[in-house]
Amino acid sequence: MKLFRPLATFAIGLVAALTAAGPAWAGPPNPILYLTGQEYYSANGKNWVRYKYDVLNKDQYPADMFLAAPALPPCGLNTKASRTWVDFFDSRGKRLYGFCALGSPSDLGKLWFALEEGVVPPSYVYIEVNDRQTNTKYKSNLADTTM
Repeated sequence: MKLFRPLATFAIGLVAALTAAGPAWAGPPNPILYLTGQEYYSANGKNWVRYKYDVLNKDQYPADMFLAAPALPPCGLNTKASRTWVDFFDSRGKRLYGFCALGSPSDLGKLWFALEEGVVPPSYVYIEVNDRQTNTKYKSNLADTTM
């Protein structure tokens, strides 16, 4: 009985402390990527098709993931690249395009990659949201490239 009371008191205190602290933050969920449309345009004497995407659950990503991170390696000449980078890949894992200066979670609603007009796009693409500060990658579902 002498041992039971201190253990019970310890257990009750531990439960109270954990309850007061709330659940540990596990980070945002994997992105849910979907095609919003295609845009035809011309640049540098060529015709292009821009495949435009949104992330359905972008509101579940904290704003601090998109702050400028000058202490982390730059993105080319951009020394104010964000903490989190986003890359597009085809379904086989070939990188298609990337973003290294998104400023907020809402920018996940303005993602795209482009191919020269006449080039057949991959059937499916996905993105990886790479939090460079925590070295954590969040991989999306496979999303169509046609409506």
